[in-house]
This record gives sequence, structure tokens and C-alpha cells, in this order.
Amino acid sequence: MPRKLGQHFLVEEPILERLAATACGAHVPRVVEIGPGRGALTRHLLPHTDELHAVELDASLVHRLKREFAEDSRFHVQHGDVLETDLAQWGPATITGNLPYYITSPIIEKFLALDERFQTAVFLMQWEVAQRVLSGPNSRDYGYLSVAVQLICEVSLVCKVARGAFSPPPKVDSAAVKFARKRAAPANLPALLTLVGRSFAQKRKTLRNNLRPFYGDAADKLPEAGLRAEQLSIEQFIDLERRLAQRASLD
Repeated sequence: MPRKLGQHFLVEEPILERLAATACGAHVPRVVEIGPGRGALTRHLLPHTDELHAVELDASLVHRLKREFAEDSRFHVQHGDVLETDLAQWGPATITGNLPYYITSPIIEKFLALDERFQTAVFLMQWEVAQRVLSGPNSRDYGYLSVAVQLICEVSLVCKVARGAFSPPPKVDSAAVKFARKRAAPANLPALLTLVGRSFAQKRKTLRNNLRPFYGDAADKLPEAGLRAEQLSIEQFIDLERRLAQRASLD
């Protein structure tokens, strides 16, 4: 199998079943699977759903999947790049998949941008990215991705997956992470994400130095001016954006 697409296929049956059960519970009406590969997870997902839509980039694997599941009317596969695919067409749905390492963050961000019809995602990803997604303040793994995810979702570790559970084995361990969309995201989310991105622009710099080019003297007057972004909690970022917006409205 070509390696150019970053393909590492999960082959441990107990882990595959755990991923399917975590994503779907006993049953969900519809599932979207990203990168089904040879269909190992697909086989565990189908008993939990009425309809499964898979998006696969590798044309040879698309043909293989069509043959494998030709008799199952629940299964539908689309040949394409998930980053260019309109996942919203299949809502409401649960999203899951063994994510290619090289596009893990963009896929997570694509899920975050979906609406409330997509309540749950369970993604298998590189352990290093899982640590970033799950980490809290005052951790070296805590950064823009951590805050962006946790503003929108409750995140939890499903399990860590050793490299030997894959064929061929990758050079690093992986982890399954569950994303459960919060009841309501902050109303000012775009502005908040902009602030978070600016705050983490250079992680070793203080908020004063990172934010001064955008907020001028207001950045110097912040109580948090001498802190680094990695020291702020999700709630503190929300409060910081509110205060900066209020100050801007008075200028």
C-alpha cells in the first residue's frame, strides 16, 4: 500500500470496537467516517448506525471498500479530500476516523466549524496532538489548539494506542479523543479566536508584547499584561476578550 498518504491502519479489534462504541453508543442514525482505509473501523461502526458516509482520498481503497461493502445498503463512500468535502451535507451525524497525522489539526478545526447538528466526534490521532487538545493552562502543550477546542467542546481521552496496534506501525503512539460539543459556544467566538491566536503568536512572549501591536496602550494596562498566554484559563480568555471589546467600544 502506498505510504505517501500517511496510511497507518489500526488492526487491534478491541480498540476498533471501543472507538465505535464510544462514537455511537448503542445506536446513532448517521455516521461520517474520515479515512476508512481498508474498512476495519467501518465494520465495527455499521452495526451501530443506519447510515454511514465515508470519505476516502485513496482511489484504490475506494474501490476496495465498494467491493467489501457492496451488499450493505447502509454504506456510502465518497472519493475525495476531507478538507474539501462539505461534511455539513450529512448532518446530523457523529463523526469519527483514524486521522492522517499530517492533517489532524485542520480536520479538528473543520469539525469545530460545523454546527450543532454534529454533537460528537471521536478521532484517533497522534499522541502529541492529543496532548495538545487535552492540556490545560500552565502546560507546555497548552496552546491555540487547546483553547480553540475547549471553547467549543468538552474533550476526554478515550484511550492511548500503542504504535504496535497499527499496520504498518507508525514511529509514534496515538490516542483516541472524544469531542462533545458544548450546549452553546461563546457568542463572540470569531473575535475570541482571533484574540487567542494573537496571544499565542509567540509563546514565550508576554501578553503585553503579543497584543500591543493590535490593542496599543490597552494591552499595557491589562492586569494580565505580564503573563504569558499559556497561563490563562479558558474563562480568563473569555473575560479578557470582553474587556478589550468594551474598551474598544469606548474609544
